[in-house]
Amino acid sequence: MTARHPDPTDPLPWLREICLSLPEVTEKISHGSPSWFVKRMFVSYAEHHHGHPHIAFWCAAPPGVQEELVAEDPDRFFRPAYVGHRGWLGVVLDGTGEQAADRDEITEIVTDAYRQVAPRRLTGA
Repeated sequence: MTARHPDPTDPLPWLREICLSLPEVTEKISHGSPSWFVKRMFVSYAEHHHGHPHIAFWCAAPPGVQEELVAEDPDRFFRPAYVGHRGWLGVVLDGTGEQAADRDEITEIVTDAYRQVAPRRLTGA
């Protein structure tokens, strides 16, 4: 059984908990939205940002992941404005039914984003 978010209309507390569980992460407002940093930004909350119809987040992603996930499920993943050309991934948080956010999957995506920007001493890479 997957752990779906209990309230897709307010996913910010859930996303915040996941991000802040990682070593040395801080939260700041960046470009008007809550964002999480480990030296550099790795996740930014996007509540209907730039006309996007969903509550989502944007995150750093390993090479090729953005293209793969967007092609696989364009209702849940997208190429975000401004940072999409750098491989960042957009992830819908307010989906319902089959499109509902899964906590385990979101935790994995956020952790991968963290690993893209965190110093090696924190990732063990």
